[in-house]
Amino acid sequence: MGGVAALARAAGHRVTGCDANVYPPMSTQLSSLGIDIIEGYDPSQLDSAPDYVVVGNAMVRGNPVVEAMLNRRIPYCSGPQWLSEHVLHKRHVLAVSGTHGKTTTASMLAWILEDAGLSPGFLIGGIPVNFDTSARFGESQYFVVEADEYDTAFFDKRAKFVHYRPQTLVINNLEFDHADIYKDLDAILWQFHQLMRTLPGNGRVIINGDDQNIDKVIGYGCWTPVEQFSISNEREWSARFKDAGERRIEISHASGNKSDTLWKLGGTHNLENAVAAVAAAQSAGVSIGQAVAALSRFDGVKRRMERTATVSDIAIYDDFAHHPTAIQRTVAGLRKRFPGQRIVVALEPRSNTMKMGLYNDSLAASLDGADLIFVYRPDGMNEQFDTNLAPLGERLTICTDYDELVSGLNEKLLAGDQLVFMSNGGFGAARQKLTMELQRKRLTPA
Repeated sequence: MGGVAALARAAGHRVTGCDANVYPPMSTQLSSLGIDIIEGYDPSQLDSAPDYVVVGNAMVRGNPVVEAMLNRRIPYCSGPQWLSEHVLHKRHVLAVSGTHGKTTTASMLAWILEDAGLSPGFLIGGIPVNFDTSARFGESQYFVVEADEYDTAFFDKRAKFVHYRPQTLVINNLEFDHADIYKDLDAILWQFHQLMRTLPGNGRVIINGDDQNIDKVIGYGCWTPVEQFSISNEREWSARFKDAGERRIEISHASGNKSDTLWKLGGTHNLENAVAAVAAAQSAGVSIGQAVAALSRFDGVKRRMERTATVSDIAIYDDFAHHPTAIQRTVAGLRKRFPGQRIVVALEPRSNTMKMGLYNDSLAASLDGADLIFVYRPDGMNEQFDTNLAPLGERLTICTDYDELVSGLNEKLLAGDQLVFMSNGGFGAARQKLTMELQRKRLTPA
């Protein structure tokens, strides 16, 4: 919704918005664009009689400002509908979907197009470091959008991505998620089938060729040419690491064209993201060589394994990972990139699916590659949560207070540690507090 607000501002509208618990980096981005953020949902903010209200999917019936909007009969629509009607129509939309990697892949793709001189527009659920903004109207026919399967609004329970009408579609992977709105994986696959029905016959679908759930979606019906990618099997698009530290990648096409480069990321998940982005960029006329060269200049995404500080040789990262698969891949990537150094994880299980306990059985296994694990336990977690984490043994510390977690980390961290904070929220500013504590400790004479 912050990105939609930025696009509306770029289109020349005066934009205001309201939310609860606003935090950086989105809050600072909106402020820099001159978009006023109102804390809370007091109906008085509608007294200025807005011409239009764009409603986010976090809003529900009973919310004071929603009820006031309906009672006053102010025109409204969802964010995806507004985006479709005012930004995406008549453009070549490149949509990136899937359970994991959407933000990073979309950011890579937007940067590849930018680096090739195509000046794309984009709307991404994070802030690519190369752009320092999550949304841009763009100056060309190309528009990259992160295509989320979450529902659209309280009045539209379809997945958001059915509004986008892409010409090029990437499906990175499919797992069960969003248990608060989908009862099972089949319900999610059905939403992807609805998306497939909107693609034109002269478009392009780029899929992970090793994902059986994506195969099911294609099996439901597909009227668009499909290209597959893989990092472990021969497909139209393939990718591999050329060194043990995962610092050089090679991406190749079945035609025999290939290119390699050094890059700043790591991990098999990011290699999958990269090959998907390169394949999608070709639909806009960008060659493999151009695309791979652009990846060498890709600086990552804020809050996606973003290295935010290094204090006393302790590296601190901010990461959005909150699904067991993403957690496991992130830890494994750090392990390969920094062999011989301790991997420390601080996790806040904040997503609705996590809070409902749907991942309890697999969470411990996803964290098993870490040397130390600090978990913040929110109120109301499933009673099996602690029990299921017990196999982590003495490596595990469960905290019910953010300050307790910061204090525990401060006592146990050693020089050379790689510490990653994992949360899809603000994590009680624990990362920032710990950074300040470590800096204070370093500056305090012994």
